[in-house]
Amino acid sequence: QVQLVESGGGLVQAGGSLRLSCTASGTIFSAATMGWYRQAPGNQRELVASITNGGRKNYADFVKGRFTISRDNAKRTVYLQMNSLEPDDTAVYYCNADRILSNYWGQGTQVTVSS
Repeated sequence: QVQLVESGGGLVQAGGSLRLSCTASGTIFSAATMGWYRQAPGNQRELVASITNGGRKNYADFVKGRFTISRDNAKRTVYLQMNSLEPDDTAVYYCNADRILSNYWGQGTQVTVSS
């Protein structure tokens, strides 16, 4: 059974930074595309950033230049470094592991940015 455990969320002032971490159990990590999604109240869940097992990165337009996704395959961990946070970044952030025929979600971590 695969589990994704996120950490690093919290309350931060606008302009501040946070780093989210997601550690995967099991053997899925090295072959999976890992992603961070977010969902604000009343909104649909949306992709923030993703990184393939080969290291190719993809970012949503609204975070380009502010957020950086990275992964450490030896630690089975994916990170999301979030800088220059804005109140609109407030949401629950979810880790996702995606590979052929398998897709897993973490439980989510709350990020709140105060103005």
